[in-house]
Amino acid sequence: MPLPTFPLRLSLLPASLGLSLLVGACSTTSVIEERDGIDHSFPPPADIDRIPDAVPKVEPLSRYGNPERYTVFGKEYQTLSERGNYRERGIASWYGSKFHGRRTSSGEAYDMYAMTAAHKSLPLPTYARVTNLQNGQSVVVKINDRGPFHDNRLIDLSYTAAWKLGIAGPGTGLVEVEALDPAAPEPKPEPKPVQIGSGLPEIFLQVGAFGSAHNANRLKTRLQSQLDTEVWIQQTLSDDPPLFRVQVGPIASIELCDNLADKLNGLGIPETRLVIR
Repeated sequence: MPLPTFPLRLSLLPASLGLSLLVGACSTTSVIEERDGIDHSFPPPADIDRIPDAVPKVEPLSRYGNPERYTVFGKEYQTLSERGNYRERGIASWYGSKFHGRRTSSGEAYDMYAMTAAHKSLPLPTYARVTNLQNGQSVVVKINDRGPFHDNRLIDLSYTAAWKLGIAGPGTGLVEVEALDPAAPEPKPEPKPVQIGSGLPEIFLQVGAFGSAHNANRLKTRLQSQLDTEVWIQQTLSDDPPLFRVQVGPIASIELCDNLADKLNGLGIPETRLVIR
């Protein structure tokens, strides 16, 4: 597969590798994600809490950043043709001053203090509501960039969006992303307080889905002998024919989730799916 035809920022990788790949839309590796942030050249504005959410409006699709398929670091991604009723839960990260002012995949300049975000598959632009599942805070962002390309990351937020959601400090957070209809934007909901230790979301990694309960139990038995984490089989009653999903968890933190994904990769299970429930 050829590289994407839409413009991408050059990643902060070793020059020889960066020049050969020419990919960068937001954080593309864990190294970049960990080192990106705020530096003295771009101090946060004093009234950052007053920066308004993005306002959904009808816009044509960007001429850039919407190929049917594209490949980054050897992995192929597919761009959705429509926003539809997209709603997904996952891990949010954020990107900051290393990319401030650089061109996004849509062609717009990245502004770490605007209410924007990057997503791997939603059409550019898409307006979306992002809700922190751990504290109930919610914001509306304009998705105008591609990424994040770190495994098990759903969305990369601008610094301000992350700050308003309360995840700028930790660096990551559990969120729900819902695409909005720009012709009928919803009012911003009031934050829903979350009591610590009550009703908090739990993280699982799905390692396989089988039509056979026997095969699901074989994988469960194997992993239980190799991991220190519980292994479960989930069957959705609406599945026809039945589908048996093997999931590992609950996992106590995002960091432990990343470590477990690496361990599973070493056990011959490179493809995992994050599940939040």
